[in-house]
Amino acid sequence: MLRFLLPVVAAGILTFQPVTAETVPQSQAEISLSFAPVVRQVTPAVVNIYATVLVERRASPFAGDPFFDQFFQGFGATAPRVENALGSGVIVGADGIVVSNYHVIANATEIRVETSDRREYRAHVLLADEDSDLAVLQLEDADNLPALPLRNSDQLQVGDLVLAIGNPFGVGQTVSSGIISGLGRSTLALGSGRGYLIQTDAAINPGNSGGALVDMAGRLIGINSAILTKGGGSNGIGFAIPANLVQNFVDQARAGETRFQRPWAGVQGQGMDAAMAEAMGLTRPEGVVISDLHPESPFKAAGLRVGDVILALEGERTDTPQEVMFRLAALGIGREVALRYLRDGAEKETTLTLIAPPDSPPRDAVTLGGDSVLHGLSVARINPAVAAEMGLPLNQPDGVVVTGAEGLAARFGLRPGDVLLAINGTPVTRTTELEALTQPVTRRWGIEVQREGRVILLRFRL
Repeated sequence: MLRFLLPVVAAGILTFQPVTAETVPQSQAEISLSFAPVVRQVTPAVVNIYATVLVERRASPFAGDPFFDQFFQGFGATAPRVENALGSGVIVGADGIVVSNYHVIANATEIRVETSDRREYRAHVLLADEDSDLAVLQLEDADNLPALPLRNSDQLQVGDLVLAIGNPFGVGQTVSSGIISGLGRSTLALGSGRGYLIQTDAAINPGNSGGALVDMAGRLIGINSAILTKGGGSNGIGFAIPANLVQNFVDQARAGETRFQRPWAGVQGQGMDAAMAEAMGLTRPEGVVISDLHPESPFKAAGLRVGDVILALEGERTDTPQEVMFRLAALGIGREVALRYLRDGAEKETTLTLIAPPDSPPRDAVTLGGDSVLHGLSVARINPAVAAEMGLPLNQPDGVVVTGAEGLAARFGLRPGDVLLAINGTPVTRTTELEALTQPVTRRWGIEVQREGRVILLRFRL
C-alpha cells in the first residue's frame, strides 16, 4: 500500500505521522504542509553580523620577498583599506553569547550584530579558532535574549528534515529547507584544516556563514559554514559544523579560555581501505590504523600500539583521522572515554584519558634583541605543546621552531613554523644558542630551515 508523510503541528512543533493513501486530512496543517511554527520559534535567535576589517595592502609586488625585498625597500607605501564582512550568527545564551564562523570575524576591528527585530549591539570575541572555523562572541549590554538549545549531533540521521537560516547575499534573514544529505564529511577544507561536517541540501549561500542549521524541534544541530560551488551560489551541497563541537566551544568560552583547548592525540594514522582490510583478514574496512605513536600519547598510555585499529570513541565510530580528532575535540580535555579498538583480528576495549599536549621539556622561549642579526625573531624549543600550536608533524625531532618573525627576521624570509636547522653551517639545537650564533661577525649569512617538510636555505648579505 502506498504510504507518505504529512506534518502534524503539536505545541508549535512539527512532528510526522504515517498517513495511508485512503486517509482524509484531518487538519489544516495536514493540508498546508508548513514549517512556519518552527520558523517563528527559531528566527529570533539568528542574527546578522557586520564586521569591519582593516586590510594591509602591499604596494610593491616584491614586498616581503626574502631576496628582492632588499632591492625595493621604500618603493611605494602600503595602503591599508577597510573592508566589510557580512555573515550570520546564532544566539545560544540569553546573556548574549553568539556563535558564528571564524572567517566572518577574522581580523575584525569592529563587530556589530543585528537581531531579527532590528536591535543592534556591539560585540567582542571571547574565543575564536581558525582550524575549526568557529568563533564565540559576547554581545555588549545584552540580556534576556532568545536563544537556541543545542541538540546532540551524534543522534542525527541522513534524511532528517532541517532548516538553514541566515542572511544570504545581505538580502535579509532567509529560511531554506532540506534534509541531511550526509554525515561525517571530512574531505572538505575548513579554516586551516580539514573539518568533520554535516552535509545538507538546504540552500546555503554567501552570507549564510555562521547561521543556524536546525531540526524540526527548533534545536541547533550545526553552524552553516561552507558550500561546494563553481559559480558562487548554492548547488544544494552545503556543510555545517556539528553542534557537539559548538557546545564545547561555548563551554570553554564561558570558562574564560582565550584559546580553544583540544585534547592531544599524539597519534598518527590512516583510514583503512579495502586492501588493508583484506590483508588484516577483516570482512570490511573500518577504523583508523595507527602508524605512529608519540611516547607520551594518551593512546599509548591506554595500551595501544602501532598497528592497532581505532574503531570507536564513546560508542561513536571513527573511520577517518579527521573523525578521531573531531570526537576528541567535542569531548574535551579531562574526560575519560570508552575506546574500542582492534588488535590481531580481535576487538578490545579500554579507557582513554583525554589530556592537553604536554608542555615539557620546557619550551625555553626566546626573542632576539637589537644586537642580533635576526632581531625580532621569536623561537621556542619543540615539545608536544609547541608542535601542536605550530602545526608540526608528530615525529618532529627535538629542536628549535620559529614562533614569530618581525623586523629583520621577517625581512630575511623567516616565518612562524620554520624549524631552524643551522646558521652559517652551525647546527641549532637549543634556543639559548641563538644569541651567540646571530652576532654580527660576518656580512654573509645562510640560514637552513625546514619548512612544510622541505629543507630551504635562506641567504642574505648585510
